[in-house]
Amino acid sequence: MEITKHKVAAIHYTLTDNQGNVLDSSSGREPLHYIQGIGNLILGMEEGLEGKKKGDKFQIKVSPERGYGLKDPAMMQKVPVTAFGGEKVQVGMKFQTNQGQVVTVTEVSADTVTVDANHELAGVELNFDVEVMEVRNATAEEISHGHVHGPGGHHH
Repeated sequence: MEITKHKVAAIHYTLTDNQGNVLDSSSGREPLHYIQGIGNLILGMEEGLEGKKKGDKFQIKVSPERGYGLKDPAMMQKVPVTAFGGEKVQVGMKFQTNQGQVVTVTEVSADTVTVDANHELAGVELNFDVEVMEVRNATAEEISHGHVHGPGGHHH
């Protein structure tokens, strides 16, 4: 059975950047279960998995445009240090805004803090080593809920 729209696939993967740094991996965990073709994964990953079968091992290279997008300079801004209520702010810290958006501190000066609301992998080319562990039909309930149920998925 091939991975096509509305199939549940279970995959093991290792994600690296172009320098070979491991950014994420399912190694030592359960495989990732998802429904193909409904946006559960980034577009480039779904495209690379289309048509694969149980037992297939392969690599997928995903451009930023098919992954987490390009870095958008409009998503970066300087805010007054006073906006942090006296908390000691350091580069790399993450905060949630009043609108629920997560921002990362990229620069701190005496008066201002630069925050970036881009996804941390925006602008990064992604390299996946993948092994397909299972492919099955999704149930009508899984499709209507938009996620996998049972082992490896969501339990209601």
